[in-house]
Amino acid sequence: MSLSFFSRFPGMESVDNTESVEVAVVGGGPAGLMAAEALAAGGARVDVFDAMPSVGRKFLMAGKGGMNLTHSEPADAFLARYGARRPNIAPLLDRFDAAALREWVHGLGVETFVGSSGRVFPTDMKAAPMLRAWLHRLRASGVRLHMRHRWLGWADDGVSVSRFATPEGEKRVRHDALVLALGGASWPQLGSDGSAVAHLAARGVDVRPFLPSNCGFDVEWTPHFRSRFAGEPLKSVAIGVARADGAVDWRVGECLITEHGIEGSLIYALSAPIRDQLTASGDAGTNILLDLGPQLSAERVREDVRHPRGARSMSSHLQSRLHIAGLKAGLLRECVGKEEFADPDTLAARIKALPLRVLRPRPIAEVISSAGGVAFESLDQRSMIAALPGVFCCGEMLDWEAPTGGYLLTACFASGLVAGEGALAWLGNRKS
Repeated sequence: MSLSFFSRFPGMESVDNTESVEVAVVGGGPAGLMAAEALAAGGARVDVFDAMPSVGRKFLMAGKGGMNLTHSEPADAFLARYGARRPNIAPLLDRFDAAALREWVHGLGVETFVGSSGRVFPTDMKAAPMLRAWLHRLRASGVRLHMRHRWLGWADDGVSVSRFATPEGEKRVRHDALVLALGGASWPQLGSDGSAVAHLAARGVDVRPFLPSNCGFDVEWTPHFRSRFAGEPLKSVAIGVARADGAVDWRVGECLITEHGIEGSLIYALSAPIRDQLTASGDAGTNILLDLGPQLSAERVREDVRHPRGARSMSSHLQSRLHIAGLKAGLLRECVGKEEFADPDTLAARIKALPLRVLRPRPIAEVISSAGGVAFESLDQRSMIAALPGVFCCGEMLDWEAPTGGYLLTACFASGLVAGEGALAWLGNRKS
Protein backbone atom coordinates (compact mmCIF):
# COMPACT_ATOMS: atom_id res chain seq x y z
CA MET A 1 0.00 0.00 0.00
CA SER A 2 1.51 3.31 -1.02
CA LEU A 3 2.03 6.26 1.31
CA SER A 4 -0.17 8.34 -0.97
CA PHE A 5 -3.06 5.98 -0.22
CA PHE A 6 -2.67 6.39 3.55
CA SER A 7 -2.40 10.16 3.15
CA ARG A 8 -5.96 10.18 1.84
CA PHE A 9 -7.14 8.53 5.05
CA PRO A 10 -5.36 10.31 7.95
CA GLY A 11 -4.78 8.28 11.08
CA MET A 12 -5.66 5.06 9.33
CA GLU A 13 -3.02 2.92 11.00
CA SER A 14 -4.00 3.85 14.53
CA VAL A 15 -7.78 3.39 14.41
CA ASP A 16 -9.14 0.48 16.47
CA ASN A 17 -12.57 0.07 14.98
CA THR A 18 -13.70 -3.56 15.05
CA GLU A 19 -17.13 -4.87 14.12
CA SER A 20 -18.37 -8.44 13.90
CA VAL A 21 -20.12 -10.25 11.06
CA GLU A 22 -20.89 -13.90 10.46
CA VAL A 23 -19.43 -14.24 6.96
CA ALA A 24 -17.30 -11.68 5.14
CA VAL A 25 -17.14 -12.01 1.38
CA VAL A 26 -14.35 -9.86 -0.05
CA GLY A 27 -14.87 -8.96 -3.69
CA GLY A 28 -18.07 -7.93 -5.45
CA GLY A 29 -17.56 -9.59 -8.82
CA PRO A 30 -19.57 -12.58 -10.09
CA ALA A 31 -17.68 -15.09 -7.93
CA GLY A 32 -18.06 -13.10 -4.71
CA LEU A 33 -21.71 -12.26 -5.29
CA MET A 34 -22.50 -15.89 -6.13
CA ALA A 35 -20.78 -17.00 -2.92
CA ALA A 36 -22.86 -14.44 -1.01
CA GLU A 37 -26.06 -15.72 -2.61
CA ALA A 38 -25.28 -19.33 -1.70
CA LEU A 39 -24.51 -18.36 1.89
CA ALA A 40 -27.61 -16.23 2.28
CA ALA A 41 -29.77 -18.98 0.79
CA GLY A 42 -28.46 -21.27 3.52
CA GLY A 43 -29.39 -18.84 6.27
CA ALA A 44 -26.03 -17.20 6.90
CA ARG A 45 -25.67 -13.49 7.59
CA VAL A 46 -23.45 -12.17 4.79
CA ASP A 47 -21.52 -8.94 4.38
CA VAL A 48 -19.82 -8.20 1.05
CA PHE A 49 -16.84 -5.84 1.00
CA ASP A 50 -15.43 -4.29 -2.17
CA ALA A 51 -12.70 -1.73 -2.80
CA MET A 52 -14.64 0.13 -5.50
CA PRO A 53 -17.60 2.52 -5.17
CA SER A 54 -19.92 -0.13 -6.64
CA VAL A 55 -19.85 -3.87 -7.28
CA GLY A 56 -19.54 -5.75 -10.56
CA ARG A 57 -17.40 -3.19 -12.39
CA LYS A 58 -15.43 -5.68 -14.48
CA PHE A 59 -18.63 -7.61 -15.16
CA LEU A 60 -20.24 -4.43 -16.51
CA MET A 61 -17.15 -3.58 -18.57
CA ALA A 62 -17.12 -7.07 -20.10
CA GLY A 63 -20.72 -6.56 -21.13
CA LYS A 64 -20.14 -3.35 -23.05
CA GLY A 65 -19.58 -5.19 -26.31
CA GLY A 66 -22.40 -7.68 -25.68
CA MET A 67 -22.72 -9.71 -22.48
CA ASN A 68 -21.34 -13.15 -23.38
CA LEU A 69 -22.48 -15.24 -20.41
CA THR A 70 -21.48 -18.76 -21.39
CA HIS A 71 -21.27 -21.17 -24.33
CA SER A 72 -23.66 -23.81 -25.61
CA GLU A 73 -21.12 -26.37 -26.84
CA PRO A 74 -21.11 -29.95 -25.47
CA ALA A 75 -19.75 -30.46 -21.97
CA ASP A 76 -16.58 -32.29 -23.01
CA ALA A 77 -15.58 -29.58 -25.48
CA PHE A 78 -16.49 -26.94 -22.91
CA LEU A 79 -14.24 -28.49 -20.27
CA ALA A 80 -11.36 -28.79 -22.73
CA ARG A 81 -11.20 -24.98 -22.82
CA TYR A 82 -9.63 -24.99 -19.36
CA GLY A 83 -6.49 -26.80 -20.50
CA ALA A 84 -4.28 -28.18 -17.74
CA ARG A 85 -6.76 -27.02 -15.08
CA ARG A 86 -9.60 -29.10 -16.51
CA PRO A 87 -9.47 -31.60 -13.59
CA ASN A 88 -9.84 -28.71 -11.12
CA ILE A 89 -12.61 -26.91 -12.99
CA ALA A 90 -14.62 -30.06 -13.74
CA PRO A 91 -16.01 -30.48 -10.17
CA LEU A 92 -17.07 -26.83 -10.16
CA LEU A 93 -18.97 -27.23 -13.43
CA ASP A 94 -20.47 -30.48 -12.20
CA ARG A 95 -22.14 -28.33 -9.57
CA PHE A 96 -23.03 -25.38 -11.82
CA ASP A 97 -22.55 -25.74 -15.56
CA ALA A 98 -23.51 -23.64 -18.57
CA ALA A 99 -27.10 -24.91 -18.57
CA ALA A 100 -27.46 -24.16 -14.87
CA LEU A 101 -26.10 -20.67 -15.43
CA ARG A 102 -28.71 -19.98 -18.10
CA GLU A 103 -31.46 -21.23 -15.77
CA TRP A 104 -30.13 -19.01 -13.01
CA VAL A 105 -30.11 -15.96 -15.31
CA HIS A 106 -33.68 -16.72 -16.36
CA GLY A 107 -34.57 -16.74 -12.67
CA LEU A 108 -33.49 -13.11 -12.53
CA GLY A 109 -36.06 -12.31 -15.19
CA VAL A 110 -33.48 -12.06 -17.98
CA GLU A 111 -33.96 -14.18 -21.09
CA THR A 112 -31.02 -15.51 -23.12
CA PHE A 113 -30.34 -16.70 -26.64
CA VAL A 114 -27.64 -18.71 -28.41
CA GLY A 115 -25.77 -16.80 -31.11
CA SER A 116 -24.50 -18.22 -34.38
CA SER A 117 -21.11 -18.91 -32.77
CA GLY A 118 -22.70 -20.94 -29.97
CA ARG A 119 -22.13 -18.19 -27.44
CA VAL A 120 -24.95 -17.36 -25.03
CA PHE A 121 -26.13 -13.78 -24.49
CA PRO A 122 -28.95 -11.97 -22.68
CA THR A 123 -31.60 -11.00 -25.22
CA ASP A 124 -30.82 -7.31 -24.72
CA MET A 125 -27.04 -8.03 -24.86
CA LYS A 126 -26.55 -5.95 -21.70
CA ALA A 127 -25.02 -6.71 -18.30
CA ALA A 128 -26.54 -3.86 -16.26
CA PRO A 129 -30.18 -5.10 -16.08
CA MET A 130 -29.00 -8.51 -14.94
CA LEU A 131 -26.72 -7.02 -12.27
CA ARG A 132 -29.49 -4.73 -10.99
CA ALA A 133 -31.91 -7.63 -10.66
CA TRP A 134 -29.27 -9.71 -8.90
CA LEU A 135 -28.38 -6.99 -6.40
CA HIS A 136 -32.07 -6.46 -5.64
CA ARG A 137 -32.43 -10.17 -4.86
CA LEU A 138 -29.26 -10.22 -2.75
CA ARG A 139 -30.34 -7.24 -0.68
CA ALA A 140 -33.77 -8.78 -0.22
CA SER A 141 -32.09 -11.90 1.18
CA GLY A 142 -30.25 -9.80 3.76
CA VAL A 143 -26.85 -9.45 2.09
CA ARG A 144 -25.21 -6.17 3.08
CA LEU A 145 -22.80 -4.39 0.74
CA HIS A 146 -19.88 -2.28 1.96
CA MET A 147 -18.22 -0.19 -0.73
CA ARG A 148 -14.78 1.44 -0.69
CA HIS A 149 -13.45 -1.24 1.65
CA ARG A 150 -10.05 -2.46 0.45
CA TRP A 151 -8.88 -5.66 2.12
CA LEU A 152 -5.48 -5.27 3.83
CA GLY A 153 -5.03 -8.81 5.12
CA TRP A 154 -5.46 -9.93 8.70
CA ALA A 155 -5.10 -8.00 11.93
CA ASP A 156 -2.99 -10.64 13.69
CA ASP A 157 -1.55 -14.12 13.25
CA GLY A 158 -5.02 -15.64 13.06
CA VAL A 159 -7.58 -15.41 10.26
CA SER A 160 -10.68 -14.31 12.18
CA VAL A 161 -10.15 -10.52 11.92
CA SER A 162 -9.62 -8.71 8.62
CA ARG A 163 -8.33 -5.20 8.09
CA PHE A 164 -9.95 -2.85 5.58
CA ALA A 165 -8.92 0.55 4.30
CA THR A 166 -11.95 2.84 4.11
CA PRO A 167 -12.41 6.57 3.53
CA GLU A 168 -12.97 6.93 7.29
CA GLY A 169 -9.76 5.13 8.18
CA GLU A 170 -8.87 1.53 8.90
CA LYS A 171 -11.69 -0.75 9.93
CA ARG A 172 -11.35 -4.19 11.47
CA VAL A 173 -13.97 -6.85 10.89
CA ARG A 174 -14.27 -10.05 12.88
CA HIS A 175 -15.81 -12.93 10.94
CA ASP A 176 -16.65 -16.57 11.52
CA ALA A 177 -15.82 -17.38 7.88
CA LEU A 178 -14.07 -15.45 5.10
CA VAL A 179 -14.60 -15.87 1.35
CA LEU A 180 -11.97 -14.20 -0.81
CA ALA A 181 -13.01 -13.35 -4.36
CA LEU A 182 -10.46 -10.65 -5.06
CA GLY A 183 -9.99 -11.22 -8.78
CA GLY A 184 -6.84 -11.52 -10.86
CA ALA A 185 -4.42 -8.86 -12.05
CA SER A 186 -5.98 -7.59 -15.26
CA TRP A 187 -7.90 -4.30 -15.51
CA PRO A 188 -6.72 -3.07 -12.08
CA GLN A 189 -8.63 0.19 -12.53
CA LEU A 190 -11.79 -1.85 -12.01
CA GLY A 191 -10.75 -3.05 -8.58
CA SER A 192 -8.43 -6.08 -8.70
CA ASP A 193 -4.69 -5.62 -9.06
CA GLY A 194 -3.48 -9.00 -7.81
CA SER A 195 -1.73 -7.55 -4.77
CA ALA A 196 -3.98 -9.21 -2.19
CA VAL A 197 -2.53 -12.68 -2.76
CA ALA A 198 0.69 -11.52 -1.11
CA HIS A 199 -1.13 -11.80 2.23
CA LEU A 200 -1.86 -15.45 1.44
CA ALA A 201 1.67 -16.16 0.26
CA ALA A 202 2.94 -14.75 3.56
CA ARG A 203 0.86 -17.42 5.32
CA GLY A 204 2.48 -20.21 3.30
CA VAL A 205 -0.27 -20.57 0.70
CA ASP A 206 0.95 -21.71 -2.74
CA VAL A 207 0.50 -18.66 -4.97
CA ARG A 208 1.58 -18.69 -8.62
CA PRO A 209 2.73 -15.47 -10.32
CA PHE A 210 0.02 -13.67 -12.26
CA LEU A 211 0.51 -13.79 -16.04
CA PRO A 212 -1.36 -12.11 -18.90
CA SER A 213 -4.01 -14.27 -20.57
CA ASN A 214 -6.35 -13.57 -23.49
CA CYS A 215 -3.77 -11.02 -24.52
CA GLY A 216 -2.17 -9.48 -27.56
CA PHE A 217 1.54 -9.58 -28.32
CA ASP A 218 4.16 -7.05 -29.33
CA VAL A 219 5.70 -7.24 -32.79
CA GLU A 220 8.51 -5.01 -34.02
CA TRP A 221 6.81 -3.68 -37.15
CA THR A 222 8.74 -1.49 -39.57
CA PRO A 223 7.60 2.16 -39.46
CA HIS A 224 6.12 1.85 -42.96
CA PHE A 225 4.03 -1.21 -42.11
CA ARG A 226 2.87 0.29 -38.81
CA SER A 227 1.78 3.57 -40.38
CA ARG A 228 0.00 1.77 -43.22
CA PHE A 229 -1.79 -1.09 -41.46
CA ALA A 230 -2.12 -0.43 -37.70
CA GLY A 231 -5.79 -0.74 -36.81
CA GLU A 232 -6.72 -3.01 -39.73
CA PRO A 233 -8.42 -6.39 -39.18
CA LEU A 234 -6.75 -9.52 -40.53
CA LYS A 235 -9.59 -11.79 -41.67
CA SER A 236 -9.83 -15.34 -43.01
CA VAL A 237 -6.46 -16.45 -41.70
CA ALA A 238 -5.14 -19.28 -39.57
CA ILE A 239 -2.48 -19.02 -36.89
CA GLY A 240 -0.22 -21.94 -36.08
CA VAL A 241 1.69 -22.47 -32.85
CA ALA A 242 4.36 -25.16 -32.71
CA ARG A 243 4.16 -27.80 -29.99
CA ALA A 244 7.12 -29.33 -28.20
CA ASP A 245 6.90 -32.43 -30.42
CA GLY A 246 7.30 -30.30 -33.56
CA ALA A 247 3.68 -30.53 -34.68
CA VAL A 248 1.76 -27.29 -35.25
CA ASP A 249 -1.66 -26.51 -33.79
CA TRP A 250 -3.68 -24.37 -36.22
CA ARG A 251 -6.76 -22.28 -35.53
CA VAL A 252 -8.80 -20.30 -38.07
CA GLY A 253 -10.31 -16.90 -37.35
CA GLU A 254 -9.47 -13.24 -37.45
CA CYS A 255 -7.36 -10.80 -35.48
CA LEU A 256 -6.22 -7.19 -35.51
CA ILE A 257 -2.96 -5.51 -36.40
CA THR A 258 -2.13 -2.81 -33.86
CA GLU A 259 0.53 -0.18 -33.48
CA HIS A 260 2.28 -2.44 -30.98
CA GLY A 261 1.70 -5.82 -32.60
CA ILE A 262 -1.22 -8.21 -32.98
CA GLU A 263 -4.32 -8.98 -30.92
CA GLY A 264 -7.95 -10.06 -31.28
CA SER A 265 -10.02 -13.19 -30.79
CA LEU A 266 -7.80 -15.55 -32.78
CA ILE A 267 -4.68 -14.46 -30.91
CA TYR A 268 -6.47 -14.58 -27.56
CA ALA A 269 -7.46 -18.19 -28.16
CA LEU A 270 -3.80 -19.10 -28.60
CA SER A 271 -2.33 -16.71 -26.07
CA ALA A 272 -1.51 -19.32 -23.42
CA PRO A 273 0.83 -21.47 -25.57
CA ILE A 274 2.36 -18.37 -27.20
CA ARG A 275 2.97 -16.83 -23.77
CA ASP A 276 4.50 -20.04 -22.45
CA GLN A 277 6.86 -20.23 -25.43
CA LEU A 278 7.93 -16.64 -24.83
CA THR A 279 8.60 -17.45 -21.17
CA ALA A 280 10.85 -20.31 -22.26
CA SER A 281 12.68 -18.24 -24.89
CA GLY A 282 13.44 -15.25 -22.67
CA ASP A 283 14.16 -12.10 -24.63
CA ALA A 284 14.57 -13.90 -27.94
CA GLY A 285 10.89 -13.89 -28.87
CA THR A 286 9.14 -16.73 -30.66
CA ASN A 287 7.64 -17.36 -34.07
CA ILE A 288 3.98 -17.96 -34.77
CA LEU A 289 2.83 -18.96 -38.25
CA LEU A 290 0.22 -17.21 -40.38
CA ASP A 291 -1.67 -19.08 -43.09
CA LEU A 292 -2.92 -16.31 -45.37
CA GLY A 293 -5.15 -18.68 -47.33
CA PRO A 294 -6.46 -21.35 -44.94
CA GLN A 295 -9.28 -22.28 -47.34
CA LEU A 296 -6.72 -23.27 -50.01
CA SER A 297 -4.46 -26.32 -50.08
CA ALA A 298 -0.70 -25.89 -50.21
CA GLU A 299 -0.72 -27.52 -53.66
CA ARG A 300 -3.31 -25.08 -54.97
CA VAL A 301 -1.32 -22.10 -53.66
CA ARG A 302 1.88 -23.41 -55.22
CA GLU A 303 0.18 -23.94 -58.58
CA ASP A 304 -1.29 -20.42 -58.56
CA VAL A 305 1.97 -18.77 -57.57
CA ARG A 306 3.84 -20.68 -60.32
CA HIS A 307 1.19 -19.96 -62.93
CA PRO A 308 2.65 -17.83 -65.77
CA ARG A 309 2.09 -14.16 -64.96
CA GLY A 310 3.38 -12.51 -68.12
CA ALA A 311 4.23 -8.85 -67.61
CA ARG A 312 2.32 -8.55 -64.35
CA SER A 313 4.18 -7.93 -61.12
CA MET A 314 4.16 -10.66 -58.51
CA SER A 315 1.95 -8.48 -56.30
CA SER A 316 -0.63 -8.13 -59.07
CA HIS A 317 -0.35 -11.85 -59.81
CA LEU A 318 -1.03 -12.78 -56.15
CA GLN A 319 -4.01 -10.45 -56.03
CA SER A 320 -5.45 -11.92 -59.23
CA ARG A 321 -4.86 -15.60 -58.47
CA LEU A 322 -5.10 -15.77 -54.66
CA HIS A 323 -6.83 -12.52 -53.67
CA ILE A 324 -3.83 -11.56 -51.57
CA ALA A 325 -3.85 -7.79 -51.38
CA GLY A 326 -3.82 -4.98 -48.85
CA LEU A 327 -2.87 -6.17 -45.37
CA LYS A 328 -2.05 -9.74 -46.40
CA ALA A 329 0.22 -8.48 -49.16
CA GLY A 330 1.76 -6.06 -46.68
CA LEU A 331 2.50 -8.91 -44.27
CA LEU A 332 4.27 -10.84 -47.02
CA ARG A 333 6.43 -7.83 -47.80
CA GLU A 334 7.07 -7.27 -44.10
CA CYS A 335 8.09 -10.83 -43.29
CA VAL A 336 9.55 -12.25 -46.54
CA GLY A 337 12.94 -11.21 -47.91
CA LYS A 338 13.40 -10.13 -51.52
CA GLU A 339 15.07 -13.37 -52.58
CA GLU A 340 12.33 -15.50 -51.00
CA PHE A 341 9.64 -13.32 -52.54
CA ALA A 342 11.19 -13.82 -55.98
CA ASP A 343 11.23 -17.63 -55.66
CA PRO A 344 7.74 -19.05 -56.43
CA ASP A 345 8.09 -22.22 -54.36
CA THR A 346 9.41 -20.40 -51.30
CA LEU A 347 6.80 -17.68 -51.64
CA ALA A 348 4.01 -20.28 -51.87
CA ALA A 349 5.32 -21.94 -48.71
CA ARG A 350 5.39 -18.59 -46.90
CA ILE A 351 1.80 -17.84 -47.89
CA LYS A 352 0.76 -21.04 -46.13
CA ALA A 353 3.13 -20.66 -43.17
CA LEU A 354 4.42 -17.11 -42.76
CA PRO A 355 6.71 -16.77 -39.71
CA LEU A 356 5.84 -13.79 -37.54
CA ARG A 357 8.11 -13.01 -34.61
CA VAL A 358 6.29 -11.94 -31.47
CA LEU A 359 8.37 -10.46 -28.67
CA ARG A 360 6.28 -10.27 -25.49
CA PRO A 361 2.69 -10.26 -24.21
CA ARG A 362 0.99 -6.93 -23.71
CA PRO A 363 1.14 -5.60 -20.12
CA ILE A 364 -1.09 -7.52 -17.75
CA ALA A 365 -2.98 -4.37 -16.72
CA GLU A 366 -4.53 -4.05 -20.19
CA VAL A 367 -5.36 -7.65 -21.03
CA ILE A 368 -8.71 -9.40 -20.68
CA SER A 369 -7.80 -11.86 -17.94
CA SER A 370 -4.88 -13.38 -16.07
CA ALA A 371 -3.46 -16.77 -15.25
CA GLY A 372 -1.81 -17.46 -11.91
CA GLY A 373 -2.98 -16.87 -8.36
CA VAL A 374 -3.86 -19.28 -5.57
CA ALA A 375 -3.06 -22.85 -6.61
CA PHE A 376 -5.92 -25.33 -6.48
CA GLU A 377 -3.53 -27.64 -4.67
CA SER A 378 -3.86 -25.31 -1.66
CA LEU A 379 -7.62 -25.87 -1.45
CA ASP A 380 -9.76 -28.70 -0.23
CA GLN A 381 -12.83 -29.91 -2.13
CA ARG A 382 -14.95 -27.17 -0.53
CA SER A 383 -12.58 -24.45 -1.85
CA MET A 384 -11.23 -23.81 1.64
CA ILE A 385 -7.52 -23.08 2.01
CA ALA A 386 -6.26 -26.13 3.84
CA ALA A 387 -3.67 -24.16 5.81
CA LEU A 388 -6.18 -21.45 6.81
CA PRO A 389 -9.38 -23.04 8.16
CA GLY A 390 -12.40 -20.88 7.54
CA VAL A 391 -10.87 -19.03 4.57
CA PHE A 392 -12.28 -19.84 1.13
CA CYS A 393 -11.12 -18.71 -2.35
CA CYS A 394 -12.93 -18.43 -5.66
CA GLY A 395 -12.99 -16.68 -9.02
CA GLU A 396 -10.09 -15.22 -10.94
CA MET A 397 -7.78 -15.12 -7.92
CA LEU A 398 -7.37 -18.89 -8.42
CA ASP A 399 -4.73 -20.23 -10.80
CA TRP A 400 -6.67 -21.09 -13.97
CA GLU A 401 -7.37 -19.53 -17.33
CA ALA A 402 -9.74 -19.98 -20.25
CA PRO A 403 -10.36 -18.30 -23.59
CA THR A 404 -13.09 -15.76 -24.17
CA GLY A 405 -16.47 -17.14 -25.17
CA GLY A 406 -18.22 -17.30 -21.80
CA TYR A 407 -15.81 -19.79 -20.25
CA LEU A 408 -14.29 -17.26 -17.85
CA LEU A 409 -17.62 -16.10 -16.47
CA THR A 410 -19.06 -19.61 -16.16
CA ALA A 411 -16.15 -20.83 -14.05
CA CYS A 412 -16.26 -17.68 -11.91
CA PHE A 413 -19.95 -18.21 -11.14
CA ALA A 414 -19.41 -21.91 -10.46
CA SER A 415 -16.38 -21.41 -8.21
CA GLY A 416 -18.24 -18.75 -6.23
CA LEU A 417 -21.19 -21.05 -5.67
CA VAL A 418 -18.95 -23.91 -4.54
CA ALA A 419 -16.98 -21.64 -2.19
CA GLY A 420 -20.18 -20.21 -0.72
CA GLU A 421 -21.65 -23.64 -0.14
CA GLY A 422 -18.33 -24.79 1.28
CA ALA A 423 -18.29 -21.92 3.76
CA LEU A 424 -21.88 -22.66 4.71
CA ALA A 425 -21.06 -26.31 5.40
CA TRP A 426 -18.01 -25.32 7.43
CA LEU A 427 -20.10 -22.95 9.57
CA GLY A 428 -22.65 -25.71 10.11
CA ASN A 429 -19.98 -28.14 11.24
CA ARG A 430 -18.62 -25.62 13.73
CA LYS A 431 -22.05 -25.06 15.26
CA SER A 432 -22.95 -28.74 15.48
